[in-house]
Amino acid sequence: MLGPLLPVLVQRWNIQDAQAGTLFTASFAGQLCGAWFAARNLRVSVIFGALLSTAGCIMMIWAAFSTAHLALVCIGTGLGAGLTAGNIIVGTSLPSLRGRLLAMLNVAWGLGAIACPLLVHISATRGVGPFFLIVSVALVIAAGFAATVPHAASPKASLSTLSTSHMPLPLIPLLVFGTALPLYIGIENSLNGWLPSYAVRINPSTQAPTITLCFWTAELAGRLLIAALMSRVGEAILFRLCLVSLIVTETLLCTTVHLSPGSMVAITILSGLTLAPLYPLTISFLLARTGNHPGLGPLFALASVGGATLPWLTGAISTHFNSLRSGLTVPAFGAIAFLLLSKGITGSTPAKAET
Repeated sequence: MLGPLLPVLVQRWNIQDAQAGTLFTASFAGQLCGAWFAARNLRVSVIFGALLSTAGCIMMIWAAFSTAHLALVCIGTGLGAGLTAGNIIVGTSLPSLRGRLLAMLNVAWGLGAIACPLLVHISATRGVGPFFLIVSVALVIAAGFAATVPHAASPKASLSTLSTSHMPLPLIPLLVFGTALPLYIGIENSLNGWLPSYAVRINPSTQAPTITLCFWTAELAGRLLIAALMSRVGEAILFRLCLVSLIVTETLLCTTVHLSPGSMVAITILSGLTLAPLYPLTISFLLARTGNHPGLGPLFALASVGGATLPWLTGAISTHFNSLRSGLTVPAFGAIAFLLLSKGITGSTPAKAET
C-alpha cells in the first residue's frame, strides 16, 4: 500500500525521505504487536485483524503526517494478526502439501497487492480518500468471510505441544529463523516501498503505481511457478537459486547509474520473481520443525522488525547521501545476509507432531 501511495503522501505532507521512512516503521511496529498474540486464537486473529485494519484505513482518510503514524499502527496490528494466523492455519492443515499450500496462500495475497496500485491509479485524481474507503469496505467483507471459517480449521495447540518448551525451536535454529524472517520482510518492503519512488525520480514520466503493479504481478507469477516446480525441483535448491538471483538483480540496481524506463521495469520484475519463493519456503521450513507451536507468535512478530527498520534505513541513507540509489543498497546487503543463513534455514530437523 505505501509503495504506490508514497509519492502522493510525500507531496501531500511535504516531507523528506527520512520522514517518509517512519511511515513504514509505524506500520511494521503495529505488525509486530499483532503477530505477537496471533497464535493464541487463530480464527479470532484473522477476524479482529481485518476489522482493526479497517479502522486504521478510515483514519488515514483525514490523517495529517503526525496522526498518520497512529493510523498505520492500527493497520499494521491488524495485518500482523491476520497474516500470522493465516500462515499457521494453512501451514499446519496438511503437512504433506505444506509448501504448495503456503505458496498458493501467498498467491491470494499477491492478488490483493496487484489490486492496490490499480486502486491508487483509479482514485488518484480524487486524492487518497476514495482509495482508503474502498480498502475499508474490502476489509469488512474479508472479516465477514473469515467469520464463516469453521472453528476446526483454526487448530489449537494440543496438550502434548503445550507441555514442551515454551520455545518453538532450539537456540541456534531459533536465531537463524529469528534473523531470516525480519530480513525477508525488510527486503521485500524496502523494494516495493521505494522502487516506485526511485523510478519516478530517474524518469518523471514513469508512474509509481505501474512499478508497484509490475513488482506484485511478478511476485504473483513467481509463486504460481514455484507451486508447480516444487514437485520437480527440491525446495532447498529452489530457495538458494532464488536468493542468488535476487542478489545479482539488486547489484545491477545499485551499480547502474542511468536506468532507462524499460530497464527499471525489468529490474522490478526480476526483483519480484526472485523474491516470490523465499517467504513461503522459509515458513514451510519453519513449520516443518515446529508444527502449530503456541510460541510461534513472537517469532512471527520478529519479522515485523525488518519491515520497521530496513525501509526506514533505506530512506535515512537516501537522505544522508542525497541519493535513493545509495539507500537501495540496504535491501541488497540484506539479500546477501539472507544467503549466509540459507544453510541453517533449509537444514533438516525432525519435525514435531502436527496438531
